[in-house]
This record gives sequence, structure tokens and C-alpha cells, in this order.
Amino acid sequence: MKDPKTLTLTPPPSFTLFPSLNLPQKPITFHQFSTLIITFIAYAAFHASRKPPSIVKSILGPDPDPDPSNPQPGWPPFNSASGTHRLGELDLAFLSAYAIGMYFSGHVGDRIDLRLFLTAGMIGSGVFTVMFGLGYWFDVHLFGYFVVVQICCGVFQSVGWPCVVAVMGNWFGKAKRGLIMGVWNSHTSVGNIVGSVVASSVLGFGWGWAFLLPGVLIVVMSVIVFLFLVVNPETIGLELPRDDDEEEEGVMGTSTEGTALVELRKVESEEGDGEVGSESSSTAIGFLEAWKLPGVAPFAFCLFFSKLVAYTFLYWLPFYIRHTAVAGVHLSHKTAGILSTIFDIGGVVGGILAGYISDLIDARAVTSIVFLISSIPALVVYRLYGSISMFSNIFLMFLSGLLVNGPYALITTAVAADLGTQSSIKGNSRALATVSAIIDGTGSVGAALGPLLAGYISTRGWNSVFFMLILSLSVAGLLLVRVVRNEIKEKVNEGKWLWFSGIVH
Repeated sequence: MKDPKTLTLTPPPSFTLFPSLNLPQKPITFHQFSTLIITFIAYAAFHASRKPPSIVKSILGPDPDPDPSNPQPGWPPFNSASGTHRLGELDLAFLSAYAIGMYFSGHVGDRIDLRLFLTAGMIGSGVFTVMFGLGYWFDVHLFGYFVVVQICCGVFQSVGWPCVVAVMGNWFGKAKRGLIMGVWNSHTSVGNIVGSVVASSVLGFGWGWAFLLPGVLIVVMSVIVFLFLVVNPETIGLELPRDDDEEEEGVMGTSTEGTALVELRKVESEEGDGEVGSESSSTAIGFLEAWKLPGVAPFAFCLFFSKLVAYTFLYWLPFYIRHTAVAGVHLSHKTAGILSTIFDIGGVVGGILAGYISDLIDARAVTSIVFLISSIPALVVYRLYGSISMFSNIFLMFLSGLLVNGPYALITTAVAADLGTQSSIKGNSRALATVSAIIDGTGSVGAALGPLLAGYISTRGWNSVFFMLILSLSVAGLLLVRVVRNEIKEKVNEGKWLWFSGIVH
């Protein structure tokens, strides 16, 4: 069987078109920065094309403050009394396909050229985003049409994340990975902001334009990926410098649950080569083997509940703002869509802050659980006092976005990259796409469930929706307790955090 890694050894076309990109003209830092920018733009485009369904929800669905001149607002079949149910089911169709596709995309991504795979995913996402918008101009009211389009779009969207995480893991070592990934992962929120602003700004011309522009945008960005993305340093004859942590050799006990594996120093075990570790760095890891890696399961299920909360806000926050009077006034569709970007701006700050703190204290799980616990009272206060004034709404929405998206960003980036390059697999970079797909794929199952539940529960009142979100955050925190204990235990054994010694011993 042909080595799958050889499929990625061809430089992108830009190296032929622009010879100055070849060595020794450009240092490795130039290519690292270029990779960061290209993958940032690519995934921001993915998220920008996901945002239109949430922006047009308040237009498609029943209006709480209808215009007397338009006795039947909305767009059939979403404007009936059960319209929110249909909108939730539409989210489920997309996110279920996304979650299922994520597992397969990670598996495939470890075996083919990630540049071509990512390009295909972006083009397919753009085509089906545009097809959803075409329903406006062709006056489509068949629910099945929108469901099929969303399923196909979800499959192509699932290609993006495993590819960009694997490429980033190939180019950046563990040193400062939390901060680098925290900054880089702001592409999610930046994409949401761009998608919200673009979609909201053209609503006056018809809701179809809200899909057309983001769809065209991601197709244009796919050309940049195809021409310029370098999947790994070896593709252009470079070798990534080793971090100090990667050069250290450590002694690990028989337990597979310690932080030595979760924090992932790339060292060899005294116990010798294991079955997984004996594989060459170019061999793709099996799906079940990846699940058995220490730390993968608890972080994956934590992300299930964390992403359930994040995606409920992603898909329903503009609808919630439109249906909740702020200072006694119901906002317009456009204003509600643009105002919802405050949550994403908070998410940018939260992702960077979580990454920086996790690097500073060298404890990913501890950082995540602190953010998760803190987000619970933040959501309570936002629900109770967010509608008092525009200032309180903006401030509390920003704070909620910061705390909710912090651990979500950290787990899907730095933690996934750490777990995909840990010592038990000898730094096997081919496992990166599989591990990141497992973690984000499991999280995406929660992402699919959250918006669906919100669509049904919202008919009973928004207090019930917020109770669901708070309960999910609590469970997410509980799932990390054991990993947090192991992280603290390692710190105590290193002579740090001695005030916790009574807890872990």
C-alpha cells in the first residue's frame, strides 16, 4: 500500500508561479505565518457561510411584532405556529451531517492531500450555501429542499476543521501553542462576525442575498487555499525546529491517566515502544486507537456540552434578541443580527485569554473548568438583566461570549493538537486530523442537539432554554474533574501549586 504521506509532498502551484517562495529565499517563520493566515482566512470563511441561517431565522419564522400591513409575515413552511420547530430541525439536519461527516473527514484527511481536500470542502460549502439562498428567488417553500441542501452543506463543512487543525499542528510545536491557537482560533468568531454583518446588511434586498454573498466568499477563498497552502514543512524541504519540551526525556508510570499524557510532552516511555508508538510518524492512526489515547474521551465529551451551548447561541441568538424587548423595544431584524456579533467579539477575547492562561499555568483542563464554572452565573445574569438597557445587554452578552467560547476554543485547538501529538504515539502528525475530528465531531453532536432543543423548548419560554444551557455547562465541567485532578497532582509533584496537596493526596 502506498504511504499516505507521499500524497502531500507536492508543493502548491504558487511555488511554480512565484519562484521567490522557494528556499532559501524565505525563512521558515515566513511559511509559518503564511500558514496561520491562510488557514485563519479559510476557516473564517467556513463560519461566515454558516451564519446566514441564524440571521434569517427571524425573517423566515413567525414575527412577535408583526407589521399590520403584512398579516402573514415569514416564509412558509417556517412561519406557522410550529415554525421554530422546523427551524430547529433545519439546524439539526446541517449539524448532524456535519458531526457524522467530521469523523469520516478526519479519517480521510490523514490519508490524502489536505490542500486539495480542504479546497473541495470550501467549494462544496459555497455551492450549497448559494443553493439555500436560491430558494428565495425561485420561491421554494418545500421543507425537504432546505433539509437536503443543509445536509449536503454540512457534509462539505465537516471537511474544514480536521484539515486546518492538522496543518497548524504540522507547522507549530507545543511551545506557546495555547496562545498561538487561541489567537488563531478567533477565526471562528471573526467568521461569525463577518457572516452576521454581511448577511444582516443585505436583508433589505431579500433574504436570499444573505446566503449568496457568504457562499461566493468561501469559493473565492478556496482559490487562495489551493494556490498557496503548504500542508507541512517537509513538502517544501523544511524541518520544524524542536521545542525544548520535545527534547526532554521523562519517566512515565504505568498509569495512562496522568497529566504527562494530557499535557503531552513528546518523550519516550521507559516501558519501550507500544503498539501505537511503534508506528512511523507517517502512518495514520486508527479511529478506535485514537479514541483510546489518554485524555481524548473526557475532552471530547466535555466539548459535546460546551459546543451545545456555543452553537445554541450561534444559531438562535439573533432570534432571541429579535424576540426579547431591550429597554422595552423590539429591535429590527438587521439590528438584532448585528448586535449578536457582540457575543462573538467576546468569544475572540475569551479564546485568546484562555490560550494565554493555559500556556502561563501549563494546565489546559484547569483553565477550561474555570471558564466553564464562571460562565454559569454569567448566563443567569444575562437572562435576568440583559434586557434592562442596551448597555447591560451589550456588556453581559460580551461577558457571556468570553466565558462560553474560551474553553470551546481551547479544547478544539490547543488541546486537540496536544492530544494528537502526544508521546504515546511518538509525535505522529498523521494522527492530528483523526484526533481533532473525534474531539470536534463529538462536540458537533452536541452542537446539533442544542439548536434543535432550543427550537422546541423556546415555545415554552426562554427561561427553559437558559436552564438547558446552564445544565450543559455544569455537566461539561464535571467531565473534566478527573483530568483537572491529574493536572493538579502533577503540579504538586513538581513542587508547584502546593496549596492543592491536600486535595490530590
